[in-house]
Amino acid sequence: MTFLIVGVSILFLVGLIVWMKVEPFIAFLLTSIAAGLFLGIPLESISGSIQRGIGSLMGALVIVIVLGAMLGKVVADSGAAQRIALFLTESFGERRLQWSIALTAFIVGIPLFFNVGFVLLIPLVFAVSNQHRIPVMVVGIPMLAALSVTHGLLPPHPAPVALVAQFDAHMGTTLIYGLILAVPTVILAGPLLGKLPYFGTIQVKPLAVFSAKPKPIEQLPGLVNSLFTALLPVFLLIVLSLLGLNFPEDHPAYGWIAFFSDPNVVMLLSLIWATYSLGIGRGQRMATIMEGYGTAVKDIALILLIIAGAGAYKEVLMDSGVSAEIGASLQQLPVNPLLLGWLIAAVIRISVGSATVAALTAAGISAPLVAAGGVDPNLMVLAIGTGSLIFSHVNDGGFWLVKEYFNLSIKQTFLSWTLLETAVAVIGLVGVLVLDVFV
Repeated sequence: MTFLIVGVSILFLVGLIVWMKVEPFIAFLLTSIAAGLFLGIPLESISGSIQRGIGSLMGALVIVIVLGAMLGKVVADSGAAQRIALFLTESFGERRLQWSIALTAFIVGIPLFFNVGFVLLIPLVFAVSNQHRIPVMVVGIPMLAALSVTHGLLPPHPAPVALVAQFDAHMGTTLIYGLILAVPTVILAGPLLGKLPYFGTIQVKPLAVFSAKPKPIEQLPGLVNSLFTALLPVFLLIVLSLLGLNFPEDHPAYGWIAFFSDPNVVMLLSLIWATYSLGIGRGQRMATIMEGYGTAVKDIALILLIIAGAGAYKEVLMDSGVSAEIGASLQQLPVNPLLLGWLIAAVIRISVGSATVAALTAAGISAPLVAAGGVDPNLMVLAIGTGSLIFSHVNDGGFWLVKEYFNLSIKQTFLSWTLLETAVAVIGLVGVLVLDVFV
């Protein structure tokens, strides 16, 4: 009966979001209350479970997500991302344009959210396509692959950060594993997939309104400054995490390393540096920079609420005891826990549309598997992250973003963007299972 209740609650969540068009945060709250009632949580305790779920999850990740959005904003507004894109495109040459676009999107996609990176790089894709007379989608596929992979797998993006918090994984280790997995996934689903003859046959004319003009070159920051600032969080997380592995807990330096390797501190330090290097140091007024940061926070407010709602649902499942019961039952299945987490996320993604909702909902269901110690929590983050990207279709905002910006038909969007997302999910799953053999 408990499994049936959980299944119905997920269908209820899907129905609220997909068919009734209820805001996901409200849908999560309603689903959490309904699940709590039917799972036997006392009426007076349901509200407390929801508050604990929201508070514990948001407390663990709100700083990273908010500061990550601010960092992405200053990288985009200053022209740093444009500078990186121009350098890589010029360096690779015409014959390797797909690789340069993929690398550009990968670097830009680490600090920027998918939508921001997409809007920022789309003019570059159109310009490269026009200048070299290459079909738009041949250039666009590598960009989309890189942005999608970084969004789904790498901190400081919302879903990976939230999963790290829910599974009590290690942010630096997850990032290292994520990079190991992300590089071959981007290569296979980006430049190599983009070489299929089919993409060259998609003849579309991008809408002029979306072809924004880039900044003049003389107004862009320097290349070294742009690269260093955009990648500083990644550099700090990796280096400090590796250092921490070489110091015992009783070493005098361990406390300092642990403090500075904390993702919240890393993001704060990176933002302080970016505020100076891409803002004040280049003549920007502090008030203007802070206004941009305020806009960035507004842009991710709904994402934060979705994550908060998912935390409430997860806590209800845990407080009712059904989460542990599901975990114990799933452990009896002859299926690799990583594959199971991937499948749960994939089903919810196809049903709901949102990769973030899919990842966080799957995390709540899969948490007992991780708690039981039968699987590496860092790899479970990646397994669910890849599963949450599969088969983007009409219930996903990203589907319509790609369709409208590239001026594609719905059929063309299915045969390009949806195909790409499915390839990323499948390749990512294979990569996670391979990593599981060696780590």
